[in-house]
Amino acid sequence: MTLRAATPEDAALLAAIHASAFPAHEAWDGKTMATLLGMPGALGLVADEDGMILLRLAADEGEVLTFAVRPEARRAGLGRALLETGMMLLAAQGATALLLEVAEENAAALALYGACGFTRAATRRDYYGAGRHALLLRVDLAA
Repeated sequence: MTLRAATPEDAALLAAIHASAFPAHEAWDGKTMATLLGMPGALGLVADEDGMILLRLAADEGEVLTFAVRPEARRAGLGRALLETGMMLLAAQGATALLLEVAEENAAALALYGACGFTRAATRRDYYGAGRHALLLRVDLAA
């Protein structure tokens, strides 16, 4: 497995990975990916052209902006490698915590996040639309 930093030139690849993992109406396009990568405090990682994560650091808190692994590449450790590497990079830049939102019905993602130390901080009702709630998860990076 090869992990590398994503650059704005990877925007189309990131969008393709994202589109493979999310319903069409939720997929982000290349322009959005490039914009996010260009934001202050943003960092992206790509794994074997099959997985990607975009994160942002603001003050001492990190946020997962989006995270995706192509369905055919799941359960091979790419997601965990992306998440743990992102956590280490943010911690090295001074982040003491990392936050993310996840659909409460996404059991596979919840299992991964739990295995990486995330705990539930709150529920965001109707975050993904009527009746589709998000869980706000947090992990301490200072430990």
